[in-house]
Amino acid sequence: MRRPIVRVALVLALVVALSSCAAGPNDVAGAGQLDGFWQGLWHGFISPFAFLVSLFKDGVGIYEVHNNGNWYNLGFLIGASAIFSGPTGSGAAARRRRSGRAST
Repeated sequence: MRRPIVRVALVLALVVALSSCAAGPNDVAGAGQLDGFWQGLWHGFISPFAFLVSLFKDGVGIYEVHNNGNWYNLGFLIGASAIFSGPTGSGAAARRRRSGRAST
């Protein structure tokens, strides 16, 4: 009985910790330095958490509109695909699943 409570608490703590890194409102749109590849990569990584926050706060977006274009978009795409694809289709575990052998 105690283990499920601990797991739920750990998952909740992880979600709160990661969502605190979500991108905020864009108060400086049109001024200052443009976000590039690395910021796009980071925003792609945190996009699921930023989306959840954006459901409850109107000033939070998941995509930085003040960016330098293609490099930001490439970083965002790589970051988002890394988060949403996960490790399920890679490596030896996927080959074992495809061949029908289960690890014991």
